[in-house]
Amino acid sequence: MHRKKSLFFALILLSLLGACNKQIKPSELVPGIELGQFYYTQFSLFQEQNNFRTTNYRRGFLIPVNTRVSLVSISSKKAELKLADSGQPLTIENVPKHTNEDMQTAFKKIVGPRKVDIDTFSKAEQESILTGKVKKGMGRKAVLVAIGYPPQIETPSLDSNDWTYWSSRFNKFIVHFKNGKVDNIVD
Repeated sequence: MHRKKSLFFALILLSLLGACNKQIKPSELVPGIELGQFYYTQFSLFQEQNNFRTTNYRRGFLIPVNTRVSLVSISSKKAELKLADSGQPLTIENVPKHTNEDMQTAFKKIVGPRKVDIDTFSKAEQESILTGKVKKGMGRKAVLVAIGYPPQIETPSLDSNDWTYWSSRFNKFIVHFKNGKVDNIVD
């Protein structure tokens, strides 16, 4: 009897875990997302152990803006990508409490069908974008391309003059804008 109860609870637990990360079928994908399709990163992002969390920690190895990737699979919580040049896997893990978005919406912010035209930015902004850094004097769009979106839990609106990012799980920094340009970066 004890063995049957244990098996029953194990099956329930497995079914609950499976429901937490539901694979999205091709027919359920929103327009603009297609398995096997090539995309380009829309900002310079950092990955640790082939993983990028939408919390957007600024740690690990840089994957520059306009890196070509292909979509291998997508679920309710993760998108599995492959870097086109190296074949390196990259998992995008959505953290909804930080993005206030589902995986597909977050995915479309991180990668897009076309390269970002960095020639529209100043030379100084281009240098920062390619190194994944933010510097004084950069415009809002340049900051987004250089370091991505701040967690919405900390910065609910991109119209705010203060964008709060996490450099790691325990450290934050604030990008302060004045007249649309970075005026100060507070660590």
